[in-house]
Amino acid sequence: MIPPETTSKETTTDMSTERRQSDRTEAAAEAKESSAQDAKGHGVNIEALNAYYGDQLAVKNFNIAFPANEVTALIGPSGSGKSTVVRCINRMHEEIPGARAEGSVALDGMNVYEDGVDVTSVRRLIGMVFQKPNPFPTMSVFDNVAAGLRLTGARGINLRERVHRALRAVGLWDEVKNRLDKPGTGLSGGQQQRLCIARTVAVEPEVILMDEPCSALDPVATLKIEELIDELKDRYTIVIVTHNMQQAGRVADSTAFMLEGELIEHGPTTKIFTNPNDERTERYVTGKFG
Repeated sequence: MIPPETTSKETTTDMSTERRQSDRTEAAAEAKESSAQDAKGHGVNIEALNAYYGDQLAVKNFNIAFPANEVTALIGPSGSGKSTVVRCINRMHEEIPGARAEGSVALDGMNVYEDGVDVTSVRRLIGMVFQKPNPFPTMSVFDNVAAGLRLTGARGINLRERVHRALRAVGLWDEVKNRLDKPGTGLSGGQQQRLCIARTVAVEPEVILMDEPCSALDPVATLKIEELIDELKDRYTIVIVTHNMQQAGRVADSTAFMLEGELIEHGPTTKIFTNPNDERTERYVTGKFG
């Protein structure tokens, strides 16, 4: 019998081998997870951020602190600059032709816009989950999660353990453990989104950005993602863009309201929704405009 750690096959008809492999994987995952219990997220501090699309100023003198191990929701009408802000945090904004950003985005004191900063490293430390699930169409479930790990050089049994651990972390393991070699696009929409989140957490980032991660999902899948967000904040700092006021109320520790590229108000979610300081915030959260 081939020991599990020396085979590259992800499924097997030999149930005893599968059970042993599962036990070994679970034990390894538990050991790593127990040693990482004290691992915490890292705060992000934005100062004087201005973001442009060509000559158009889309985000204006934006200042905010995203506390470690909390969920912060960015809310506001379409076109208010929410998605631009999160894309500036991990330097994806500059990938758009003609787009640029000025100011400081500091991850635990390190400005990611300083000269000489490796952009690839920034994007590994600050992961991104997009509005529409985007599993790689030609890759299996396993390879979708492993993609980022392979780019960063992980190999062998550690790769397998990390992939399995990431799938467990997003609550997807029991649903896909017998189809790891099947296309990721064969999963449901909600499963695909959790697969993309697993791909993000597999590389062990410090911050996770989510740009309307539930807008394309049904209520059941949305609930699973929201429950996952609540679990993930124990290990990560999370920023979520959402148009769903109820969702912000359910998942966010604090909420920031943006309007026309400016930060209008930021505070504890309960206060933003029940006793905001700015009349414009009150009008937006009560549905009077936007």
